[in-house]
Amino acid sequence: MAKALADPASRVAPIWNSRNLIADGEPLQAELLELGALPERARTPESLILLGKFGAGFVFGAEIESLEAPVLRPGSRFEDLRVVASALPAGQAGLLAYARAMVSWRRRHRFCGCCGSPTLSARSGHTLVCVNAACRTEHFPRIDPAIIVLVSDGDRALLGRQASWPPRRYSTIAGFVEPGESLEDAVAREVLEETGIRVDAIEYQSSQPWPFPASLMLGFRAHAVSTEITRWDEELEDVRWFSRSDIAAGAALLPPRQSISFRLIEQWFDAANGPRLGEIQGAEPWPASR
Repeated sequence: MAKALADPASRVAPIWNSRNLIADGEPLQAELLELGALPERARTPESLILLGKFGAGFVFGAEIESLEAPVLRPGSRFEDLRVVASALPAGQAGLLAYARAMVSWRRRHRFCGCCGSPTLSARSGHTLVCVNAACRTEHFPRIDPAIIVLVSDGDRALLGRQASWPPRRYSTIAGFVEPGESLEDAVAREVLEETGIRVDAIEYQSSQPWPFPASLMLGFRAHAVSTEITRWDEELEDVRWFSRSDIAAGAALLPPRQSISFRLIEQWFDAANGPRLGEIQGAEPWPASR
């Protein structure tokens, strides 16, 4: 930490109001500030989170705590990472996601969950330690596992939509893993609760970090044993079966290309060895409210 603070090449990825600093350009770029751009009180080991090395120097994460957005140089602005991530270089998007997740964790754990005393930063910002001498509990960043699954009966995919999404937006079924539950059990439970469909042949496909604020999306494929849809918990506004021809014709507005849900749909769609989804179906970023 001391070496990084003394290095003139060190930079800061600032977070304000859960938004990352972005510089205009083609493509968009992450805007990293010199340490001197922060007030002196904010350039301390207790305030900064050392994220590691990126490019030529160290990078810190730092929260800017103010009601109004800071005054910025022309051409830079604070943006919701969910909206702009797909337009950023992949490495920069990952760095900004890391900074946002760590700042969010710090903000939510200012006090000890065991005794209620304040916590202090330690280990370059990656541990929060309770100040109560009788407690001294150490708190570490947490990740919430969530499953997301493409359910199919072979020729059709099961997709649902939430009421807050843009019109015609449909996506794969998802939900958080509960305590004492395996990932496969979570897949079967979430699909049954949200759609009334029973599944088998559950297979892991891939994963994606979703630091909004601290999830890890674990992607699966599953085979539908039943096909009659019943929305038991009303969490989804609508659930439907879509054939490949439905999707090719634009019957559903699919999730953004950078999302694991799009990747799961794409893998199923392309398995038919016909036209590839990426060639015929565009996708838009999530709106700022998502």
